[in-house]
Amino acid sequence: MKRNTWQREAVREALGSNEGFVSAQGLHSSLREAGSSIGLATVYRALADLATEGEADSLQSDQGKSLYRACTPGQHHHHLICRNCGLTVEIEADAVEAWAHTVASDNGFTQASHIVDVFGLCASCSASPAALAHGA
Repeated sequence: MKRNTWQREAVREALGSNEGFVSAQGLHSSLREAGSSIGLATVYRALADLATEGEADSLQSDQGKSLYRACTPGQHHHHLICRNCGLTVEIEADAVEAWAHTVASDNGFTQASHIVDVFGLCASCSASPAALAHGA
């Protein structure tokens, strides 16, 4: 476990105040707007460390950008993520769990793990003509 610095704590708090997934650049901008002197490279390192330690979820967006979200360590879960606004909903997916283990076993794999994130448009963005026009 890494040493808890003020920068790391600032990133943890900022991440926890976001509703959905956020990029390192977006989090850095929020911190700077709030008056922090933290550097972008420090934000990247802190987010990577938090993800490694299970305090943050990490995923790749459709554009290949890493996105992060605070999470409860040790709880395996899946997400529904809006491609337009970033709204994120944690979902239980027992069928996915069973499927992943069956496919792994059927192919001779052991100690299998998986990540499942479903991207789409939330109800609000689906109702927005602007979101639909931009192909979000």
